[in-house]
Amino acid sequence: MTIPFVRDFEFDYGVCTQLSPKIQRVIANNPGPFTDTGTGVYIIGDKNVAVLDPGPTTDAHMDAVHKALEGRTVTHVFVTHHHIDHSPFAAPLAKAHGCKVYGFGQQSQSPEGGDVRLEAGDDLSFTPDIEIRDGYIQKGDGWTLEAIHTPGHTSNHLCYALLEENTLFSGDHIMGWSTSVVSPPDGHMGDYLNSLNRVLERDFDRIWPTHGPSIDAVQTFVQAYIDHRKTREQQILACIAKGITQISDILPIIYADIDKRLYPAAAHSVLAHLIHMEETGRVKRFSQENESGLKAKYVLAP
Repeated sequence: MTIPFVRDFEFDYGVCTQLSPKIQRVIANNPGPFTDTGTGVYIIGDKNVAVLDPGPTTDAHMDAVHKALEGRTVTHVFVTHHHIDHSPFAAPLAKAHGCKVYGFGQQSQSPEGGDVRLEAGDDLSFTPDIEIRDGYIQKGDGWTLEAIHTPGHTSNHLCYALLEENTLFSGDHIMGWSTSVVSPPDGHMGDYLNSLNRVLERDFDRIWPTHGPSIDAVQTFVQAYIDHRKTREQQILACIAKGITQISDILPIIYADIDKRLYPAAAHSVLAHLIHMEETGRVKRFSQENESGLKAKYVLAP
């Protein structure tokens, strides 16, 4: 299944751009293989605003966000999850405006493999002032945000629905330019698929990811995201059926066309699929050395 990625994107770093009647965005100059063109910081409202995923603490980026907020009051700072391209500026920004940081809280377990997985990295200092959960509603000055717990990319990932515009801020759960990394044990493929289906059922008009352009054909795109993961599972099962039993050997077969810099992260997504398929009785681990994780061998379940 081919995902209809959206990669055409015109923007200027550090410029506050009006996206809709209630949404503005400032993009940080931190491009990379996991951030695309950079972190998009969303400003929601007019005079009394919420800021979502404030981003990194580089001087140029912080100055750009402060400039965009001149003459306005930040009443709430929301964070989708704890990665260093999303959350480090949250606490300093909230302190400057005398408000609180809202988020799910700490991850349940650190992903296996540490920095080797080449994710954007964990903000280990991140702790929200106010821990919120699925279904939390926050009303502001002309805006209403609903927190939707969407574990999978991380266990503590939240998306936020702007109810007045039937819009979803998807963080890294759904991105227009790429798929999302699912890295066990904190990331979980079964949770991720369930979360994608929850988003599909809500029938949003538009999705604004933290990285890259908006997703406007929401139903088609999210269904393609789900179908893509199911196709990956079939590819992995086909490899195992041929006696290709280790992630390191499966990886170059099913990810032949991606940037090899992403292979370590892709390996964790394959592991996430295998863990999910083991949980659902389709494969089982087999290793004479009793290896687990990325070094485990898998066979088809009888």
